[in-house]
Amino acid sequence: MNKQKLIFIVDDDPLINMLVVKRFTSEGYLLEAFEYGEDCLNAMHKNPDMVILDFFFVKHGAEVLNGLEIFNRIRELNPSLPVIILSGQDKGEIVLELARKGINDYIIKDNSLIDNLVAAVKDLLEKKE
Repeated sequence: MNKQKLIFIVDDDPLINMLVVKRFTSEGYLLEAFEYGEDCLNAMHKNPDMVILDFFFVKHGAEVLNGLEIFNRIRELNPSLPVIILSGQDKGEIVLELARKGINDYIIKDNSLIDNLVAAVKDLLEKKE
């Protein structure tokens, strides 16, 4: 029996969280959505199979970690955990920096976001097995 894979989605855009949760739940995955990286880090004891992480976070009236800082902490906790970064940025230097740090994939927030994400998740989680 294949245990259901647990995926964390971390995005401060509630619409993206909702779309990702809906799509992946229908694909048979377990999902947990977080608005900010700090919440995700606090839940790492649940041992997710993958983290989908926004790159840029804004919290009014508070400092929050950005995607790269959260990614670095996730790597300290679990060096082999697959992480996909989502971003509205398509700046080459950001992608390059993240690739050097070892992210598994980088997906731009555009109209094909969900389809690209599904393909990337399947690719990464099936590789792991």
